[in-house]
Amino acid sequence: MKGVKKSNLPSKDCATCGRPFVWRKKWERDWESVKYCSDRCSKGGRSR
Repeated sequence: MKGVKKSNLPSKDCATCGRPFVWRKKWERDWESVKYCSDRCSKGGRSR
């Protein structure tokens, strides 16, 4: 992902809240398995 503009980063929708979130450096190795936008959503926080 080096040298890519922020507007061109891949994005997904969160499995809990449905909001879109974009690729982050910390998810570089396991982007395919990322399902949630935050820890709150991954722990089953309330949806929208």
